[in-house]
Amino acid sequence: MQTATKVNHRTATAGSGAPVTVLAFSGDISSTSKDAVLGAYHHLNGDGAAVLLDFTDVDYINSSGIAIIIQMLMEANKSASKPIGIYGLTPHFQKVFTMVGINKYAALHGDETTALAGI
Repeated sequence: MQTATKVNHRTATAGSGAPVTVLAFSGDISSTSKDAVLGAYHHLNGDGAAVLLDFTDVDYINSSGIAIIIQMLMEANKSASKPIGIYGLTPHFQKVFTMVGINKYAALHGDETTALAGI
């Protein structure tokens, strides 16, 4: 049984002192997550802050969920307004994200501290 995707939105501070928006996902990310994932990202339009995607509390991501994440990153890449970083992935999903090329659009970090220092 899938767990609904939830997104918590908060602000952190980058190593440079700039504000960073953190979208913390929890539950499963699948085809039913499109509104939650893209909606959370679209809600940020115009704030100009860098964005970190936190997958620490994500239990499962299937191919449809990965496609949604890629769609979000492609939109971000087109607008070129917000740098995006990702952290909190399991070793398996770090490998999968790298294999499908997500690391070309967003830096992959092991934890929040490293991500904030690198964004």
